[in-house]
Amino acid sequence: MSSWVSNASLKKMKKYKMLYLMLIPGVFYLLINNYVPMFGVTIAFKDVNFAKGIMNSEWVGFKNFEYLFKTEDAYIITRNTILYNLVFIALNLAVAVALAVLLNELKNRFLPRFYQSILLLPYLMSSVIIGYLVYSLLSMETGLINNTILPLLGHDGIMWYNDPKYWPYILTLVKIWSTAGYLSVVYFAAVVGIDQEYYEAATLDGANKLQQIFKITIPLIMPVIIIMTLLQIGRIFYSDFGLFYQVPLDSGVLMPTTNVIDTYVYRALLKNGDIGMSSAAGVYQSIVGFIIILISNYVVKKINPDNSLF
Repeated sequence: MSSWVSNASLKKMKKYKMLYLMLIPGVFYLLINNYVPMFGVTIAFKDVNFAKGIMNSEWVGFKNFEYLFKTEDAYIITRNTILYNLVFIALNLAVAVALAVLLNELKNRFLPRFYQSILLLPYLMSSVIIGYLVYSLLSMETGLINNTILPLLGHDGIMWYNDPKYWPYILTLVKIWSTAGYLSVVYFAAVVGIDQEYYEAATLDGANKLQQIFKITIPLIMPVIIIMTLLQIGRIFYSDFGLFYQVPLDSGVLMPTTNVIDTYVYRALLKNGDIGMSSAAGVYQSIVGFIIILISNYVVKKINPDNSLF
């Protein structure tokens, strides 16, 4: 039996040898870019001494993980990371699907391409540029909101960068503005692939546009929605470093609402210079994210096996 399998495999390899040859560069890239760097995981369990090198540095077990859990900021950074990501996932999904449906309603074939380019532009911007764009709106001295919009409404200027209570809303708006366009293009590609006969049949049955959207469009793109959502859930312990560090301009006053795991680790690395602690945080985020993906996928598989990621 095993010899028959091996012979069949050899025949298959000979038949598709050119395809296997084309596969080699991609496999090498995957190994070099994704698997070889995993050796660095050992840094999380060592007291790295550059004079000795990584291999000869002392093992310290889980000591590098302690600073994440024993610090007084542990609750704040964990809370901020999870809650922000939950809000981002929900609102990005709603806005992106809505934009995809609206793009699909455009009858001129050139307009969707134009709008897709406009929607993608914020996603391609550097977080530094986005930070200064936000500053141009919120600056107390020269900001558009404080100097133009609020006076028109009869309100005094607000010191945005000195008051943490506004920043959950500001960061959420900036995140949706910068990423919903990218996700909408992904969902738009799924919407375009829907057979138009479904809509024609629904129109003959008297269904209006909203009924077509909720009964045809969304159910048919649900597998794509679930896959994209699961991928985002897997990174729920990660945060957009540029968003939380560059947009608030690293203001210490705003840290109660802008400090997340990634920014905390970065500041700790700058302060202590201990790469073991920052590596421990990365390992912690990866393991938790992997577990959450497994749980989420298991739940989806129980509800509808066809929509699960694996």
